Amino acid sequence: MTLDISPAARDALATWLGQTKALKDASPNTITAYQGDVIDFIAFLTAHHAEPQGLAPLARITTSDMRAWMAHLRGTGVASRSMARKLSAVKTFYRWLSEREGFEPTAVLSARAPKFQKKLPRPLTEDAARAMIDTVEMQSTQGWIGARDAAVITLLYGCGLRISEALGLKGRDLPLGESLRILGKGKKERIVPVLPIARRAVGTYLSLCPHSMAPDLPVFRGARGGALNPRLIQKVTEQARMQLGLPATATPHAMRHSFATHLLSAGGDLRAIQELLGHASLSTTQAYTSVDQVHLMKVYEATHPKAS
Repeated sequence: MTLDISPAARDALATWLGQTKALKDASPNTITAYQGDVIDFIAFLTAHHAEPQGLAPLARITTSDMRAWMAHLRGTGVASRSMARKLSAVKTFYRWLSEREGFEPTAVLSARAPKFQKKLPRPLTEDAARAMIDTVEMQSTQGWIGARDAAVITLLYGCGLRISEALGLKGRDLPLGESLRILGKGKKERIVPVLPIARRAVGTYLSLCPHSMAPDLPVFRGARGGALNPRLIQKVTEQARMQLGLPATATPHAMRHSFATHLLSAGGDLRAIQELLGHASLSTTQAYTSVDQVHLMKVYEATHPKAS
């Protein structure tokens, strides 16, 4: 996308993105989203003021400009959740730019994100989670591939791993012991316990896998021996959920949600679950308390003699 902005502003954006990637270890998807959001913002200012947006015009931004931009987003049908994400990216950029250029960014930083209803995780029931693992294993005519898929899903549900974390396991992590050292988002390290059922599932897969397990190679392989594509796990899960009559929310990530929700239902400590999931903020984990409350209310309404 070509914009009428000064080379200095373009260089500033590139420098910020580069530093964010290097210093904060942001993922490529995050960097791409940041870039798109800030470029769209500058494009709006260019049209709004009918002049090129160099560093000086960017520093002169007003509260009125921010309101006009937010109104523009609403008028083009941008959802509140997306608006909040775009505003967060712009604020992050302006916080960095103001420190570098020495101007006051209050007009940007004081802008309020629109409120939106957070989507609660959709966990599976315990029976459905077990059925998902069993059914996933039967989706392939090749025994080792079925065992592989079942092992991956078991790690998501039994250890609360993200799919990227499960597929990121290397030969050096074998054999699985009673715990596993995981390097999650933001290179944050955590230790997760490995249940016997997960060790058995991975052991069964390893006994059938036709590919060698070198220390630097991935544990989970595609049919030709390369790293397993997460899309294949998503596809086999989709096939299994359709056979079981489960909703579209029954995804690989839902197995991780189920892990957390079932632990909480069994009396697990919220902060301990936060550590197991690798959440940076307790507020992220607290979403599961809402899930559990919804479940409890349904049970209450269905069974309490005074509920009807």
